[in-house]
Formats: sequence, structure tokens, C-alpha cells
Amino acid sequence: MTSNIVGVLLAAGRGERFGGHKLLAPWRDGTAIAVAAAQHLIDALPNSIAVLRPGDEILASLLAAEGLRIVVNPNADGGMGTSLARGVAAAEADGWVIALADMPAIRPATILAVAEALAAGAALATPVYHGQRGHPIGFARRFQADLAALEGDRGGRDILAQHSNELRLIEVDDPGVLVDIDHAADLTVEGC
Repeated sequence: MTSNIVGVLLAAGRGERFGGHKLLAPWRDGTAIAVAAAQHLIDALPNSIAVLRPGDEILASLLAAEGLRIVVNPNADGGMGTSLARGVAAAEADGWVIALADMPAIRPATILAVAEALAAGAALATPVYHGQRGHPIGFARRFQADLAALEGDRGGRDILAQHSNELRLIEVDDPGVLVDIDHAADLTVEGC
């Protein structure tokens, strides 16, 4: 049962490498990248939130229409860690599945598998595709204080490194766990 596992969609980046607001760029079926990521997250975890930068009203409206609760990170320019901290602080839970809004190809079943690993007692969980670790990443409640204190662009990497022996790797047949849209050319990645 994953009822007290919360999905957190990090959507407060600037998209500078992409050359504009990449989260609104169209994905495979014309759906905005962030909306596709949100749909997959909320399909797996109906209790999900999205963390956005101030003033991103169009994206906030689109994600709210998908059923995500919107949380604004006034310190979004401080890096991904600040958004992750803001999202965790906004959602009391037994665990959080942290998803990135620029990863629209992750299947709901993969997200659910990460949440189920947390619900079954894993401290940390992440999918693995063909030997490569991907996203999303699950954090159990015991990391709440560490997550809420994050700053900068490293996100939860230091927590993962410090507790690597507790990381449950979940083998998946989902290449989407590795597909991160950073540049316009990434929109043509095949196989997902």
C-alpha cells in the first residue's frame, strides 16, 4: 500500500541548456514535457505535488489541472536541492518519490515500483535499466530532516552516496528512467 508515499515533481529549473522553457515544449503526442511527467507521476501516486519557481503561472495551471498540488519555491535559483527541500517540507509522508519534470518517459509502473519498495521498508530506492541507475528516486521518512536541509544543485546525491548500502535497486524494463530532456535534440531520443 503506497497511500502515504508522496510524489514530488521538481519543476523549478530554468531550462538554460535547452534554450528556453523546456518544460512547456511538446513531448511525443504534443503534451508539454512537464505535463507528461506529471501524468505518469500522478497515475502512480495520486497524492503528488509539483515544486515550481515563482511566476510560472502557465506551468502551475497545467500541472494543477492534472491534479498536482502546487508548491512555489521562492529560492528556486538556489538549485535543485532547494526545490527538493521545499517539496518534502510541504508533504508529510512516510516517504517521497522524487521525479524530475524533464523526464517525461518514465512509466507509471516504474514510479509505482519505487513507491512500493519504500512502503515495504526500503530506506532508498531507484530503478535500474540495463545496469544504469535512473529516476525517480525514493527516500524514506527517516531522511526528512536531511532532505529538508538541502541546498544547491546536488539534490539528494550526497544522501544516496552516504547511504549507498541501503539503496534498493529495482530492475526495470523502462528506458525512460534514463531519458532526461536537457537540450532540444533530446526530444528525438528513440526507444522510449
